[in-house]
Amino acid sequence: MASDPSRAQVLRQLLSGAQLPALPQSAIRVLDLARDPENGPAEYAIPIESEPGLASQVLRFVNSSYFGFAREIASVKLAITLVGIRTIKNFVLWSAVYNMLPNPRCGELDVGKLWQDSLRRGLFARALAKVIGLRDTEGPFAAALLQDMAIPLLAKALPLEYARLLEQRQGGAVRLSTLERDRFGWSHADAAGQIAEQWNLPPEFAVLMERHIHWEKLHEGDAMDPEQVVVTMSCLMPASVDQTWVEQSQFEEIYHERSGPGAPPVGDLLALIDDQFREFAPTLRLSSATRPLVGYCDATASAVR
Repeated sequence: MASDPSRAQVLRQLLSGAQLPALPQSAIRVLDLARDPENGPAEYAIPIESEPGLASQVLRFVNSSYFGFAREIASVKLAITLVGIRTIKNFVLWSAVYNMLPNPRCGELDVGKLWQDSLRRGLFARALAKVIGLRDTEGPFAAALLQDMAIPLLAKALPLEYARLLEQRQGGAVRLSTLERDRFGWSHADAAGQIAEQWNLPPEFAVLMERHIHWEKLHEGDAMDPEQVVVTMSCLMPASVDQTWVEQSQFEEIYHERSGPGAPPVGDLLALIDDQFREFAPTLRLSSATRPLVGYCDATASAVR
């Protein structure tokens, strides 16, 4: 959270004035069910089936090539049983956020590409969580997926300011969060944490999003929680609007420090994420990425020759 209480209050007022949308009742009910570990697929199916549009989205998601089931899954309860409660909960949350947040016209902001980047970051966080042996891979996936969800809302509330900030990024040479903190004293990460709190998301989820910009702390050995490591590393991935991957060297250095021996080479991991993105994106109603992640590696290598 923004360290100065007065700045945190200003951000809270800004989000309030921007008319932060409330989560749909179906999403609220699913999140409420998650607070009791005794709830199972039968309980989760009830709020999902109460909203036909959401139920059809869940079934389309589970029947996608990403999961590759041999036969069509026609029951929401069975779908939850097969892919797991956490996966369905995160899908419901993503669907709600995707449908609620604005698509403002603001300088260089391309919300479609922002969501593409968000999915790739989520897939990376999940993949790295598996590489380093975390039991929970869905929590980091969801936090990385939604870490930038405040940007469209802030761009709508402050269009002139954000148009300037996005231009000042200089193709990724300067981080947006650095520009935000210099200008406002807070960043979109602080805003994401506040939004998560207002939606009554789990506190640990809010913290993962709030701290995702502090990549410099990744060099501090074991000081950072492993879940935070994978979410924070995801913020170093390239943005689709940029021509080169400015932070590739930092990303690769930290990846080798954190992943340990036996981890796949960076290029192989990025190729895996590209494959997963192609399978996963249609289920989240996202268009295909114009450029694969491995393409950024090639472009960056060419740029430094």
